[in-house]
Amino acid sequence: MNLHRLAFTLSLLPVTPAFADLPDRENALKLPDVLISANRQVEQRDDSTAANTVFTREDIERLQPTSVTDLLSRVPGVQVAPSGGRGSLPGIYIRGTKAAQNLVLVDGQRIANATSGDSALQFLDVEQIERVEVLRGSRSVIYGADAIGGVIQIFTRRGAEQGLQARLHTGLGNRNTRQNSLGLSGGDEQTHFNLSTSLDETAGIDSTGPSFASDGDHDAYRNKSMSLNLSHWLNDDVEVGFNALDNKGKNEFDNPFGLFDPVTFNSVGQQQYSDFEVSSLGTYLDARINSTWKTRLELGHSENREKTFDKLSDDRYVFNTYRDSVNWQNDLTLDEHNSLMLGADGYEDRVASSTPFDEDSRWNRAAFIQHRYKGDGFSTELGLRHDQNQQFGSENTWSGTLTVPLNDANDVLLSYSEGFRAPTFNDLYYPGFSNPNLKPEHSKSYELQWRSRLSDTSRLEASLYRTDLKDAIALDADFSPQNIASARINGFEASFEQQLFGWTGKLGASIIDPRDRDTGHTLNRRARRTANLDLDRQFNRLGIGASWQAVSDSYNDEANTQHIGGYALFGLRSSWKASDEVKLEFKLDNALDKRYSRSLYSFDGSNYGYREEGRTWLFGVTWTPDL
Repeated sequence: MNLHRLAFTLSLLPVTPAFADLPDRENALKLPDVLISANRQVEQRDDSTAANTVFTREDIERLQPTSVTDLLSRVPGVQVAPSGGRGSLPGIYIRGTKAAQNLVLVDGQRIANATSGDSALQFLDVEQIERVEVLRGSRSVIYGADAIGGVIQIFTRRGAEQGLQARLHTGLGNRNTRQNSLGLSGGDEQTHFNLSTSLDETAGIDSTGPSFASDGDHDAYRNKSMSLNLSHWLNDDVEVGFNALDNKGKNEFDNPFGLFDPVTFNSVGQQQYSDFEVSSLGTYLDARINSTWKTRLELGHSENREKTFDKLSDDRYVFNTYRDSVNWQNDLTLDEHNSLMLGADGYEDRVASSTPFDEDSRWNRAAFIQHRYKGDGFSTELGLRHDQNQQFGSENTWSGTLTVPLNDANDVLLSYSEGFRAPTFNDLYYPGFSNPNLKPEHSKSYELQWRSRLSDTSRLEASLYRTDLKDAIALDADFSPQNIASARINGFEASFEQQLFGWTGKLGASIIDPRDRDTGHTLNRRARRTANLDLDRQFNRLGIGASWQAVSDSYNDEANTQHIGGYALFGLRSSWKASDEVKLEFKLDNALDKRYSRSLYSFDGSNYGYREEGRTWLFGVTWTPDL
């Protein structure tokens, strides 16, 4: 449609003050009861159709997570299965779908590695994060490929709205763990900015037990990160801004599979480490054209670089991926009951690698539209998206949700959504371990939600869902990716929040049954049952809290022959506001020193568990001087 004709048509719409009761995006980032990621716009969490969990900066400081994955493990329906300690590949599963089937965004920009599909969440420093939103369930109509199981969006650190504010944090823990960060933020009625930098390093642990002698050292981790945010209101209706995040460092890891020696025909040890860099840049223009029409234009660039070395040889491996993206979205209020969202987006992936790929770039372009109706007796949401992929052609996906309020405190939602995922460059072209004949994965998801405000101090949410995967990609016995006929995931999850006698409790639980429908086997590394509990209380200047997490057993392989035992973890934390400017923090993770594994490796014909960190303590001081 001609843009001038669209603008003229919109100017004739009836004037309805649609956006006056919602905060702008920058202010919304600090609020727990709003959501941004579900529809790429600010909305009340109770109005969103997506099952969601939100962590604000206040939550992050209270929970004192060591990493982003530590935070995500508290979300019902989300499992984390890394291969060892800090810096290891995390293995994020949302509602039983693997990492490559879930979309990760930083300030709206995709950060997944185009070769592997992983999003390097293990390399993001929590000190640079203002807010995390987790959507459970497909959002492919809004985001296209990869949003089959859910969406994780990370918003980088923001700061003071008025005046200047500085912050300095330093932490010290066992295993030579050191954390240091420095930030400066400020603003006035028109302009806000934040500049932060941090250093996180630890000597780590020996992730593998029985293995090559060269793997017997501890696997250290070092991360230097920086973030910058700048926003400026040109007038009352137009905002422009810029976001940047850069994480770089060194990560040591074990390779129990060894390196094949062509002379002796034996595997030999390695001492491997990688230099990594994960970065994203974004700029935007957000404009209110009139009282019924808002538009937002975003341009982005992200990079995922990794260079792997071996101390015992001259081996060097480079895997760098680059992504440029654009998104244009328009939100229209037609009247007091009807609203419309329409837009277009596109991105291009490029690969620069020491390993030759038959293809090293591809693009994806899309257009989408979504209508929402909100009435007294029921509400609906209906969306349609058309993707054009350079390699795999056209894909159409649609979704629909019916919301029925039972009374003022209870809502029931019934949803259907479709999704797809194109194979990664590794899936298609990695020499010796790829399949150029792979087809895209497709999904159909069904969900029944119940949301209840039991009282002013309690909230209950529960979901029953089913996801059917067609042409799901899995590795065969020769580690070659194949389209298995189909897989299905049935699940139940619930979250309960309660405030009682000054205590705040958050309980989450999940039960899933993820199966390959051909073999009947459980999909690998998916625990059938998970539960977590956080309890916190503030006594004037003193805060105390405790966490408990339980995960049932699972299988490491698709054939269900390698068993991974379940585990339960317990942690403690406290904070003390020594003055208006100084805050002391202490936490004790895995307080009972539980020995456990979340994934396995093979050595000398036997299977062993990657070691996870035992009892871990960290003491920190935060200083926010009055400027």
